[in-house]
Amino acid sequence: MRKTGIALLILMAAGCAPLPDTAGTPMPALPMPAAGPALSPAAARAAFNTARARVEPVAESLCRQRTQGVNCDFQISIDDSQGNVANAYQSRDASGRPVIRFTTALVNDARNTDELAFVLGHEAAHHILGHIDRQTQTATAGALLGGIVASLGGFDPDTLTDVGAGLGGRVYSKSHELEADRLGTRIAIAAGYDPVKGIGFFQRLPDPGDRFLGTHPANGDRIAAVRAEAAQGGRGF
Repeated sequence: MRKTGIALLILMAAGCAPLPDTAGTPMPALPMPAAGPALSPAAARAAFNTARARVEPVAESLCRQRTQGVNCDFQISIDDSQGNVANAYQSRDASGRPVIRFTTALVNDARNTDELAFVLGHEAAHHILGHIDRQTQTATAGALLGGIVASLGGFDPDTLTDVGAGLGGRVYSKSHELEADRLGTRIAIAAGYDPVKGIGFFQRLPDPGDRFLGTHPANGDRIAAVRAEAAQGGRGF
């Protein structure tokens, strides 16, 4: 076995925390609400604007309630630069302002406004829950551990630092997605949307399953998490 392979095992066994168990108790499959056909591009943009107008104030208010010293002024827009890539993502600009982008392909794939509202709530939840900073911390810890293992075992420091950072950044990524699904469910409900109807897009996404060190949970786990949260009516807000 190559040195890097041995070092990888060391990092996984001794340095990084065990991957959280996100599967939970298996739930019986329940029928999903009919999503209907895709909206026209014009109707999809109008639905996006409606969801943004209703969800953003709810997310901003919750952000101010649950955080301190965090910029809660969400900048939400459509990214026309990524062609056919259906995606939504949350980042921060240089001033720390939270930025949420929906690609055109994702907007055009929408079957209803509930789907767009749920995704928007999910992305806002990532910011409210501090996932960017938490992911950075675990990646930094992984990189540090990789450097230590390299110095003790005579491994290539650059390679092992990169491997450690990659592992560290993935340790909690699945649990972060489920956390954002749950809080996004509450945000959608508070904004007047049906998150169970909103998760219909999971039926159209390739299922990542439960891949080892994957970044997203299985679609079934996410659907179950949203259903469980919605059954409580969004309590705990």
